[in-house]
Amino acid sequence: MNSQELIRSLFSPTGAPHIGMNFDRGRRNDLCFGGPGAPLGYVQRRWVEGQAEYYDDIWGNIWHRMKDGCAKGEIFRPVLEDWGQLASLSVPVFDRQMAADHFRKDFSASPEKFKVAGMTGWIFADARYLRKMENYLLDLALYPDELHILHSRIASIYEVQIQAAGDAGADAICFCEDLGTQQDLLFSPEMWMDYFSGLYAHLFGMAHERNMVVLMHSCGRNHKLVEPLLRAGVNCFQFDQPRLYEHEFLAGMLGKYRAALWSPVDIQKILPLGDKTLIQEDARRMCENYKGRLIAKNYPDLAGIGVREEWDDWAYEVFRSFA
Repeated sequence: MNSQELIRSLFSPTGAPHIGMNFDRGRRNDLCFGGPGAPLGYVQRRWVEGQAEYYDDIWGNIWHRMKDGCAKGEIFRPVLEDWGQLASLSVPVFDRQMAADHFRKDFSASPEKFKVAGMTGWIFADARYLRKMENYLLDLALYPDELHILHSRIASIYEVQIQAAGDAGADAICFCEDLGTQQDLLFSPEMWMDYFSGLYAHLFGMAHERNMVVLMHSCGRNHKLVEPLLRAGVNCFQFDQPRLYEHEFLAGMLGKYRAALWSPVDIQKILPLGDKTLIQEDARRMCENYKGRLIAKNYPDLAGIGVREEWDDWAYEVFRSFA
């Protein structure tokens, strides 16, 4: 059984014969990743002012980060500073053939692995950046008509990216959508149903029609949306904080919907403590609880969370024994 067959079996009625692995630095990795490239005409700008680095994204938002800090940073100046700019919003244009060629090139080095097509964003993520978070959360209550228009325009670029991923023979699409805080959702489940469920289901359906599964990253405690997201078509959750969920609940949901968890040892409650025994016990517990529905991984920005590579290796040793 090669890597592609192993990861596919995670979504079968009985699960996989052993866990999957997704680790960098030359360690075992069953996944390979591809991207659609840049939209037509986009070349990123970056510059430094004092201790901060600034850069733009494909929508035109301006970001800033500390030069020696985390990799991404925060929005400095959003494109839609007021709703009067919505009509003139420029939507990034992806050429389907060019995007498919870009995916194929990225996948070509590892044809035996499970091929994951990364999306450049997603609906909530893009919208909150375009408006800036503090404005967007008010918009959910005050500007429903404008948000429905904005969300539909955002979704249109992912239709093209999903089509291109299917053309390139991807096994999955993957997107990032942080929906929660450490305690609860950023908005009510009813708002998710109103603003997002229909567009999510539509895009997930496009992926499934092309024989691709759906991998969703989301930070925070999204307990109230786990089952609605699975019903909408999510096949695998990438959670960096699995300790925010009760293992029995999450394992039960994954089994019920033939879904999987793709996760490191918890990056807030466990990994940053630097306690070898605790880290290895938690890795072992994850393997035992999720069994054939787990892809173990590393966190890609260890410096950003104050973790040494050695601590990450402790978790890897346990995960490898279950693989």
